[in-house]
Amino acid sequence: MSHPLGVSRPDLNVTDLPTPEEVFKVSRIGPKELVKYAIGPSLIALGISIGSGEWLLGPLNVGQYGFVGVGWVILVSALLQTFYNVECSRYVLATGETPVVGWGRVPPGWKLWVPLSVLVVIFAFIAGGWAASAGQGVYALVHGVVAPADAEEPRLWAIALLVLVFLITAFAKRISRALELANWVMVGTILVALLAVDLLIVPWSQWWEGIRGFVTPAAPPAGITATQLGGLAGFTALASGLNWYVMGHYRDKGYGMGYRAGFLSGMRGERREILASGVTFPDDDLNRGLWRRWYRLLLTDMWGVFFVGAILGMLLPTLLMSQAVTLSGQKPTRADVPTFVAGVLGDEYGRALFYVALVLGVLILFSTQLGIFEAMVRVTTDAAHATSPRLRGLIEGDPRRFYYPFMIVLLVIISVIIHFSLPVGLVEWSANMSNLGALIYPFLLMYLNSRLPRPARPRPWHYVILILNFLFFGFFFVNFIADFIGDPLVTF
Repeated sequence: MSHPLGVSRPDLNVTDLPTPEEVFKVSRIGPKELVKYAIGPSLIALGISIGSGEWLLGPLNVGQYGFVGVGWVILVSALLQTFYNVECSRYVLATGETPVVGWGRVPPGWKLWVPLSVLVVIFAFIAGGWAASAGQGVYALVHGVVAPADAEEPRLWAIALLVLVFLITAFAKRISRALELANWVMVGTILVALLAVDLLIVPWSQWWEGIRGFVTPAAPPAGITATQLGGLAGFTALASGLNWYVMGHYRDKGYGMGYRAGFLSGMRGERREILASGVTFPDDDLNRGLWRRWYRLLLTDMWGVFFVGAILGMLLPTLLMSQAVTLSGQKPTRADVPTFVAGVLGDEYGRALFYVALVLGVLILFSTQLGIFEAMVRVTTDAAHATSPRLRGLIEGDPRRFYYPFMIVLLVIISVIIHFSLPVGLVEWSANMSNLGALIYPFLLMYLNSRLPRPARPRPWHYVILILNFLFFGFFFVNFIADFIGDPLVTF
């Protein structure tokens, strides 16, 4: 029995959905089991999320222009992206295929969409701005001063952090699980420490101003460009139209039909094969009930962890930046934003807070680079493995034989690129390239999800949300291109 879906790819085999208890090897899924076993992919996404937008672009824009007129862009972006994440993950749960493989089912077929999607992801994220920014923080931690603009040592620290990403994946038994555990530690530390510092030094009037800015629709402040707002919108939460690149972790976690498809194991793990083509479930009473259970787990993971964490991850650093601007009477620049808060807190409260802020900055930016670097390798591995029988023969069914050599190649390329631009400039480029995805992938997603087994298909209003993603983020990308080649569409 098979289920035809799209073009140019094999039909999906059909079998029953697993139960959550079978996947997570527990007798029941209660609150404890939910936290311990079921939550996870959203943490990897959140680790990426709390990064460039939250520590660089958000604080840069708030520090220069204030909350009002900027904060509502953050909230709208986070809401739209969480809906979009759910729809991307719906496909993974229903088929066991990662999105980059699923795009190959959309006309005219995989020869267009799969290579194009890999190139878009790599083109958007290969700049390595997060590692470069984290390298500036490490330099300041080591030397106790902010690095000169042309210093080489911060770039060497950035390369060392990329090597650390390689080591984390290499020593893992199951790569997704290693990323989850790393992000439990980093994201938890980041949010708790940020909350503590904000409660300690940010007055309540500033808290109210920040919260009010998030929920008050207002015209953008005078002087800000739509390109700056587009970078902020693109990297609030995750990566706007390119969020799909990290949703494949639901397959490796074993959500839904992902359990039937396999996962990427680390060097210390046992060899695991991944299905080259996905598998789905029949439309019967048993599987309709199981689908509803898996979908509720997905909603809990995305809205309860990712959305809440993304909002806190943007609010807390921007509050800190706003207070730093108030204390210093100065505004951050693109060159000094990675270490601006640390410098102000050190001058005002002593060296202890200087180092706390630097450690937080490094953790925030490293968690982002960890997820993005690994995801570029993962997306390319999944795409090549699914579409090339010859490659599957060469690697003898073991995706690790492609994954790790390709990671080393990317590491070398990024190490060269980070020598050519300011870190914030690299990140702004990546953010606006993410908005390019919103012009393409919502429509591919609507095509795929409308052809899933009936219980897994979206409701009509879900398609409306995907169109809103296209309009909101797509506008910012079109403006970015207009600004790049001449004059922006909108000025404020």
